[in-house]
Amino acid sequence: MTSRFKHFQRCVSTSAASAFSSAFFAPPLFTETLKNHRHHHQQQVNDLISSLCKCKCFRDALDTFHSLPPHLFPIHLFPSTYAHLFLACSHLRSLRDVRILHRHLAASCLQPDVVLHNHILSAYGKCGSPDDARRLFDAMPHRNLVSWTSMISGFSQNGRNLEAVELYLGILRLGMHPDQFALGSVIRACSGLANLELGKQLHCHALKSECAGDRIVQNALVTMYSKLDRIDAAAAVFETIAEKDAISWGSIITGFSQQGYELEALHHFKEMIGLGVHCPNEFHFGSAFSACGSVGNLEYGEQMHGLCAKFGLTRNEFAGCSLSDMYARCGMLDCAKKAFKEIEMPDLVSWNSILSGFSSLGLYNEAMQLFIEMRNLAIQPDDITIRSLLCAFTGYDSLQMGELVHSYAVKMGWVANIAVSNSLLMMYAKCSELPTAFNVFEEMKDRDLVSWNTILSACLQHQQPEEVFSFINLMQNGYVKFDQITLSAILNACADLAYLEMGSQVHAYALKVGLEADIMVHNALIDTYAKCGSLEDARKLFELMDNNYDVFSWSSLILGYAQSGHAKESLELFMCMQDSGIKPNHVTYVGVLTACRHVGLVDQGLHYYNVMEAEHGIVPTREHCSCVIDMLARAGRLTEAEEFINQMPYEPDIVMWKTMLAACRMHNNVEIGRKIAENILKIDPQNSGAYVLLCNIYASSGHWDDFARLRRIMKSNSVKKSPGRSWIKVKGDVHVFIAEDRSHPESKGIFETLELLGLEMINARNDAGPSLLNE
Repeated sequence: MTSRFKHFQRCVSTSAASAFSSAFFAPPLFTETLKNHRHHHQQQVNDLISSLCKCKCFRDALDTFHSLPPHLFPIHLFPSTYAHLFLACSHLRSLRDVRILHRHLAASCLQPDVVLHNHILSAYGKCGSPDDARRLFDAMPHRNLVSWTSMISGFSQNGRNLEAVELYLGILRLGMHPDQFALGSVIRACSGLANLELGKQLHCHALKSECAGDRIVQNALVTMYSKLDRIDAAAAVFETIAEKDAISWGSIITGFSQQGYELEALHHFKEMIGLGVHCPNEFHFGSAFSACGSVGNLEYGEQMHGLCAKFGLTRNEFAGCSLSDMYARCGMLDCAKKAFKEIEMPDLVSWNSILSGFSSLGLYNEAMQLFIEMRNLAIQPDDITIRSLLCAFTGYDSLQMGELVHSYAVKMGWVANIAVSNSLLMMYAKCSELPTAFNVFEEMKDRDLVSWNTILSACLQHQQPEEVFSFINLMQNGYVKFDQITLSAILNACADLAYLEMGSQVHAYALKVGLEADIMVHNALIDTYAKCGSLEDARKLFELMDNNYDVFSWSSLILGYAQSGHAKESLELFMCMQDSGIKPNHVTYVGVLTACRHVGLVDQGLHYYNVMEAEHGIVPTREHCSCVIDMLARAGRLTEAEEFINQMPYEPDIVMWKTMLAACRMHNNVEIGRKIAENILKIDPQNSGAYVLLCNIYASSGHWDDFARLRRIMKSNSVKKSPGRSWIKVKGDVHVFIAEDRSHPESKGIFETLELLGLEMINARNDAGPSLLNE
């Protein structure tokens, strides 16, 4: 077809030139012959263009149109030919061709009827220019239902959903009866507006107008309900479709996959294949691969990979990209790369997908290599590329590469993008570079709520709860509205500082703005009250949840009671939680082990430690191990504690060793105490606490020679004991005190008051008479 069409193009040009020459030089006797020749030639051109369009050779048809001779010898096109050419533009999504063709039509002597006008409206809409369509629509002398439907569809397809709804209302005001195409388009517009109530009204309107049984309307309803988080309603509509087509199955599979019902999505995909009604396309496979990746079902994903290859879709951009992403999510990175390499022409979305797969697993070297390869192929990255790449840098060892990407983002101007700057904040926070994160935050010209929440989370992550309140003051000065994440961050800071007063103020604010019912805020309030020692308030909030507790609600209360020394209540809550069918998490077991530690239930605590992985799949963390060590050490079972340290899956840290050393002092175990002190000093040779505790062990056990030797070592190594600190907040100001410290500006008055209190205590004791201790 292509070779014939090119030969005809040459003939068109040659014939036109020949005809023009004959017309210019020939005597009038031959004029009639020339007219007949021209008419025959025009018929051939129109027939060829129409034939090419009917054979779906759209580009060839448009090229034939562009090769027509100029105005000196114009070839007039028929209305049907124009209609075919506008359809070709729609299929190719070529706005440039639509505009050229429209200008050509306007310059001709042809007066378009409403049918041809409708073809132009549809072409403008499908080629992404609803404004051009609107100008033509307003200028049309006559309009019919198809005209209105084309406009509604065009606005809906281009995200102008509100205008699509207004046009639909215009149809109703004119007394026309919308058909299934108009109704389907306006229902899709509801998805873009996220307006469920309007969608329901249109569903009722469809039922009333007897269009509800039409497959176009039903497919649109399935898509709308799926996108608006009403997958149950989507499934109900899907079941009513008598003859389900590829769009019906694709809509429900995509809906289940996107709404977190991956197993249902895979079930429907399997059912569609089993029925053998429709040949699956790239969108069916894309949604199914996405569902497999979300649940980590590699076996089923591999089976679908084989099926996808059977249908010849692995080279397709959409299916191949989803397949690569599925393998990456399942940790099969070699397979992900192979699937990506099979894609015939990977676009930017495909590159971003594979790069994101490696980045999400922290494989920064591989992610950077992909980024370099992408740049070498002259594929221009977008903000999603930069953000995906920044996710790969999650530790200090990857900081240098993260800084290189930061430099590239500055050079290319991406730091002006708020989402990219937010990713930079997260990257530096994860790489333990809080000061750099502060600098990035200060340099941001524009900040959104995500920016503020990210910097608050970074402060908490690096144990800087005081900084949270500094940023909160800045937020208030800038009139930034808090959301549930902001309030949770403030409450976590209050919990870390045992700042009950501020926690109560945040609680009042949450009630005022209607965020107290949010599960995240509610749980953070329970945690704050519990950690601040206000167990009664924590319990009241817990009971207000009216059996809507989740694992975080239970864990916060269990841990709060345990840390406050109410071990019995903590363990009772744990039993109630298990009876309610809620599976505990690692925080729950920290609370349970803490409770057992406080009351000396060592054997019971060891039992809980041993079953938490076997029964609930919770891998012991350092915190769990630390609780067990402290529990054994406090009970005097120091040998067992030492054996536990030797066999646990982590290298013991200095906190664990100090816990053991404190227990050795309590139980006067010199031998184990000496070994533990040596381990502490290997980690931190200047650790004054280890020296002091070991000195106390030697002194209490009468090993005065060892005591004197250790004191000499401390003196020669210039080891000094760090003084204890205490702080108090008065009228918003924090006052820090050190033992025997007189640097505070009001220290004179403070010490005078302390002396008076001391005298009052002595007088009170004398007035009370001899104590039982003295007796």
